Amino acid sequence: MALSAAHALVPHLWALKRQEDTESDALNGVAAWAGQFTSLVSLMPVQGFLLEVGGSLGLFGGLDLLWSRISDGLAELGYTAHLAIAPTPQGAWLLARAGFKQRVTDTHALPGCLDSVPLECMGLAEETVKDLQDLGLRSFGDCCRLPRDGLTRRIGPDAIKLLDRALGKASDPREPYIIPPVFERRLTLPFEVWDVEALLFAVHRLLLELTGALTASSGGIRRLGLVLHHGGDTLTRVPIELVGPSRDPRHLLELLQERLERLELPAAVEHVAIKARDIEPLPPQNLDLFDEAEQERESWQCLIERLRIRLGSEAVQGLCMVSEHRPEWAWRYGLPGQKAQVMEYPPRPLWLLEKPRILKTVQGKPSLGGVVTLRWGSERIESGWWDGFDVARDYFVAENSGGQRFWIFRDLRNERHWYVHGIFA
Repeated sequence: MALSAAHALVPHLWALKRQEDTESDALNGVAAWAGQFTSLVSLMPVQGFLLEVGGSLGLFGGLDLLWSRISDGLAELGYTAHLAIAPTPQGAWLLARAGFKQRVTDTHALPGCLDSVPLECMGLAEETVKDLQDLGLRSFGDCCRLPRDGLTRRIGPDAIKLLDRALGKASDPREPYIIPPVFERRLTLPFEVWDVEALLFAVHRLLLELTGALTASSGGIRRLGLVLHHGGDTLTRVPIELVGPSRDPRHLLELLQERLERLELPAAVEHVAIKARDIEPLPPQNLDLFDEAEQERESWQCLIERLRIRLGSEAVQGLCMVSEHRPEWAWRYGLPGQKAQVMEYPPRPLWLLEKPRILKTVQGKPSLGGVVTLRWGSERIESGWWDGFDVARDYFVAENSGGQRFWIFRDLRNERHWYVHGIFA
């Protein structure tokens, strides 16, 4: 009815303008999430989508379990959905639009199930629906019972093709939905939010869509950007950096919660958005029941990521070797757990002194808690002439009478003094 007529019937009516762009964005997000259940998702703008699940039944334990997982997942995302299953895409779509939560797996039973689908749910043009109603037709079955030639002359061949596709009498190819390489979703909050718990509820919905899309593409992310939109142009950016690629929604939510609880918001939040790029391959792993090493690795990664969130990325870092012979320059900071080059050197200690310390000598022999014995060596390092920090040293592993081992060197350019540079554990 006209809006003016609606206001006449309900004086305090609250009318909202339909936002088709927002609906389309939401549909794309849910379609990306649904890709975890099948390799073929097709959009039915702007209200729904189709899933080809025939090849997924064995993977998910049968039709009942797959139906439950999709239904429960959509509810967790905050959507009310009408599900239906049929041997044909158009048939399943008509049953879902009519609100018939049926699971039809037999093509011979399909006509009887579609018989009572109202004309309004068939997706026909308004003029076509009115013409059919003027003929006394009310449902899908009424159209099928009329002579085909006469019905074609009245409503055109396109409507006849719709009937044939629904019944499986004509081919019905569908364009697949392709998950974009960059996942971007924005959610408008129903009211302005200051509370972290309310923000986490909205963030959780977006993370579920993201992780569903990542599962569909067998990928994971190391970086995630959360943006809180306040009034005007005010934004609060909450970046998350992971040690390894992940698509675990619970873990991602825990990390974001750690960050949000330490934030002081400049204003109330009106919109929440997440963005994930640089998706890395993360295929599923077949783990043993008692694979303790893998469990410890995952626990270690989670601990490192939580520490980085709490203390800051600069406070928790890893060490990596670099291609450099001089010990002072042979390492750098990196991400914890990051794989680095494998350098082949003679034995070197992990503990280096900040600066080499000159050693006393007794009858020309170096002394450190007593005269030391050179156990093995030497490693000659002559390098660095190009940057002004050139060295010329002979390194040895030395041991004193107390069993302590040191890494010492003789400077070949400075009166051949002995220095200690490192300590072995």
